[in-house]
Amino acid sequence: MTSDAGGSQPELPGMVRRTVAESQARARATRERKAAEAQATEVDPIARVLVDVGPAHLDKVFDYTVPVALADAARPGVRVKVRFAGKEADGYLLERVAESDHPGRLQPLRRVVGTEAVLTPEIAALSEAIAERYAGTRTDVLRLAVPPRHASVEKEPPGEPATAVGDLPRAEGAWGDHAHGPAFVRGLAAGRRPRAVWNPPPGADWPTLLAEAALLAPGGVVLCVPDHRDVARVSAALTRLGAGDAHVTLTADAGPARRYRAFLQVLRGERRIVVGTRSAAFAPVPDLALAVVWDDGDDLHAEPRAPYPHTREVLLERAQEQGAAVLVGGFARSVEADWLVRTGWAHDLLPTREAVRAALRVDVTGATDRQLERDPFTHASRMPRQVYDAVREGLADGPVLVLTPRRGYAVHLACERCRTPARCGVCTGPLAQAHALSRIACRWCDAPAGAPDASGWTCPECGHHGLRAPVVGEERTAEELGRTFPGVPVRTSGGGTVVPEVPARPAIVVSTPGAEPVAVGGYAAVVLLDTWLWLGRPELRGDEEAVRRWAQALGLVRPGGRGLVVGDPAHPAVQSLVRWDPAGFARREAEERLAAHLPPASRLATLTGSLDALDDALVLLDAPPGAEVLGPVPMDDEVARVVVRVPRAHGVALGRALGLLQRARAARRLTPVRIQVDPPSLD
Repeated sequence: MTSDAGGSQPELPGMVRRTVAESQARARATRERKAAEAQATEVDPIARVLVDVGPAHLDKVFDYTVPVALADAARPGVRVKVRFAGKEADGYLLERVAESDHPGRLQPLRRVVGTEAVLTPEIAALSEAIAERYAGTRTDVLRLAVPPRHASVEKEPPGEPATAVGDLPRAEGAWGDHAHGPAFVRGLAAGRRPRAVWNPPPGADWPTLLAEAALLAPGGVVLCVPDHRDVARVSAALTRLGAGDAHVTLTADAGPARRYRAFLQVLRGERRIVVGTRSAAFAPVPDLALAVVWDDGDDLHAEPRAPYPHTREVLLERAQEQGAAVLVGGFARSVEADWLVRTGWAHDLLPTREAVRAALRVDVTGATDRQLERDPFTHASRMPRQVYDAVREGLADGPVLVLTPRRGYAVHLACERCRTPARCGVCTGPLAQAHALSRIACRWCDAPAGAPDASGWTCPECGHHGLRAPVVGEERTAEELGRTFPGVPVRTSGGGTVVPEVPARPAIVVSTPGAEPVAVGGYAAVVLLDTWLWLGRPELRGDEEAVRRWAQALGLVRPGGRGLVVGDPAHPAVQSLVRWDPAGFARREAEERLAAHLPPASRLATLTGSLDALDDALVLLDAPPGAEVLGPVPMDDEVARVVVRVPRAHGVALGRALGLLQRARAARRLTPVRIQVDPPSLD
């Protein structure tokens, strides 16, 4: 190649010129093809997309054009990829319309992800309602409702719709122990959508009762239970009744592929009954006919991720929108469930007194006044002679459950002489013993208490060297019972070792609350120890939670079994067990809450953050009429909390105001404040 003195461009060889020309032609063809693909379709060319972006002020629908190439795939409910703020973002296509209100140029959809319309109109409306109630965003709610896509599962061919139906005479017989049970299942089968708050008798086979009701429902059914063990029990009951191919389970620990497969089976109408934990409340069952939540007072029903919705409230909102029947059940009754009955939104569904008397006899025992006066932590006050008698009588017929509220061995230690709590000499933490053969050490810093047997420890009050255990856990309890009943198997369940089931033969099962194994055929006797530990907790739901835990344990007894409570017979919580009156106890708790202006008589929200952030938030908050601002209360050195309380009639306005607050703070990029509406606890 040469160039002249005038600086003209060098002459390119013929091959190079042809290569450049071909490249330019390909580039022009690519631009023309992309322009043609980006050309909007003529029918409903505007896609309204909910873009999955973080800031709360962007929780709104954005318009995009639908290219001709995506006209068929871009259906309402599908996942899409769009261009947002210069980056590719995920979103859901909510609807397609003919025109847009946006005056400027619209970006086209980049692509459609998958072939399934995973967001149904009902779930889209539900997510909007839940986001408004809990001052959250729709995208946060949809992360709880729609599982991540699994491409290989989505390619699997669909199955056939399930055809299992219930047996009305059989269901009426199963529900015959309840005063209005047969009427409830008849109304459900007839499509009248009854709403009830249900407390079965102790020993009732509640999974089978739920399965009978679910099979009679003339449409989709959602059954939400606290954990995977309850899911397995309800699923087994449905299978026994011939609904193995009509139901599916949805749990968080199922794995991505299995969970998405179950989700698609429900979405496609292959399964009409869903059994699961929290996320199952959003299952896209078509034509929802029955929504069930079991043991709604369990804290596992409270979602730990924003916007922190509760399973019960999600199902109630969904049933209200879709006109479904509702069943809120449990051996105990929460004050929120009682409020549904109090307001007439739901009706009582209770067992007959004859059924209760035939199912269980509950006795109360404790130390005598003289024993307690001499030593409030005496061994006789924890396990008096009546406990050993009840265990001995129960072992003659089958397994016996002993419930104790503490895990471990010797949870707290005290001076043997003066009962002063034993403290660590290094950090003043409490001394404890993890196992029978382990050393006594501090629970905070693990520093040993002198010699392995703590003989080097000295009481600062009286100078004594001996230690005793006023509070012990399930391991120490099992050890004591094992010495008293040699030759009888003793099993523990709690902490990281939870036993799911025990056989129907004599054995002692020592468990912590929530870890009780299910006994085949039921327990012959159930013993509740250390009730004072539950009733002494300074919490809003302390007594309510105690009754719930105790009722769940007593509910595992076999018909005609015995319950023994070691505690104060005059306490209202203990009396509710003796009478088996969960409705009466919940009513009493609700009356006290009403007098104190506490939920459910009112609605409240907590705002947690730094003091500066809370001050800014309260300035921006447009609280509804009658709102009370309580606090701020320091939580630690850097974080404080404010409680905003309003009358129940203004609860919707409170959620809306807090949602606007979140959007305003996000738009100004202020320091985040955690907002939780109707938290399960204020402790």
